Amino acid sequence: MSKKPVSPAKTQGRIRLGDIALACDVSISTVSRALTGQKGVRDDTRRRILEAARKARYPLPNRVQGGRIAVFASTAAMTDYRRTQFTWHVLEGLKTAATAKEIEISLVPLPDSDENHAQLRDVLDSQSILGVLLLTVDDMQVMGRIQESGKAAVLINGDDPLMRMSSVSPCNRSAARMACDYLIGLGHRRIGFVMRPGRATIRRRLEGWRDALFEHGLPCLDENVIDVEDWTPECAERAIGDRLDKGSLDVTALLCAADSLALGALSALTARQMACPSDMSIMGMDDLPISDLLTPRLTTMHIPARELGETAVDMLVELATHGQRVVRRTELACRLVERDSTARAMHETASADA
Repeated sequence: MSKKPVSPAKTQGRIRLGDIALACDVSISTVSRALTGQKGVRDDTRRRILEAARKARYPLPNRVQGGRIAVFASTAAMTDYRRTQFTWHVLEGLKTAATAKEIEISLVPLPDSDENHAQLRDVLDSQSILGVLLLTVDDMQVMGRIQESGKAAVLINGDDPLMRMSSVSPCNRSAARMACDYLIGLGHRRIGFVMRPGRATIRRRLEGWRDALFEHGLPCLDENVIDVEDWTPECAERAIGDRLDKGSLDVTALLCAADSLALGALSALTARQMACPSDMSIMGMDDLPISDLLTPRLTTMHIPARELGETAVDMLVELATHGQRVVRRTELACRLVERDSTARAMHETASADA
């Protein structure tokens, strides 16, 4: 069967079932059954019809209530769920938005075996699945499979380098830039950055740190970037403590790419009888509930985790019901939460006293 494009002249609200039928080389009754979810339509034909309708922005029947969304969560996301709870807050946002729309959420492990790849295929073939959300996923192969399936899909806390899928994430680069600007405003000129390398989202936070130093004419030294093995406080404490013991950490402030790493930085200082913030300012990123319970209370960047989940559901429902005119990246603003773990740099205080 040949696949004819829907006339662009008819995509401005005047598209009719007959146009979709012509584009897919099927009958109007087949189009009607496919769009309303009735039986008697082959799965591959139904997918072609739905894809043609979405591309033409044909007003699809409301298939949202009672439907399901599959959430593929990476190993990194589920590991985080057990540790720092960032993923937990994203999932809470997902559930809240889905419940309001009477949609069911199905959490599915990211495929890492033949069995899970079969599960991915089953999800993509299922007509009861409205669309797919990918949480903290960087696997290009998985993205490609979902894009080829024609299922509506949105990436959360990540993005597609090839721009095949829409995504929603925090404004990682500008958030780190704002955090570093804040520390510079306190007089800090030697600011370290603590991170676990790997994900593009974290590289953007590193870029934000560099942006701020460059803009203020401050040295951006690779030696002030502290890589950790994992996102646990213990890994950060070990890496920072080792640098302190060797005398190779010549900074007055540390910007940590996550609150969990900031907790490790505080522990490293405490173990060496160093005080925060008088000896060194510590700043995190996330604003998890624990950050307000630490001693000192942690200055951090608030990452809108729940709002990431809520926004992703809204985007996916729009894609599933109205199609996608253009793939887009959506970034949510982050904000500074000033607490007790940061203070003016000692050298500036001394200059002011003089």
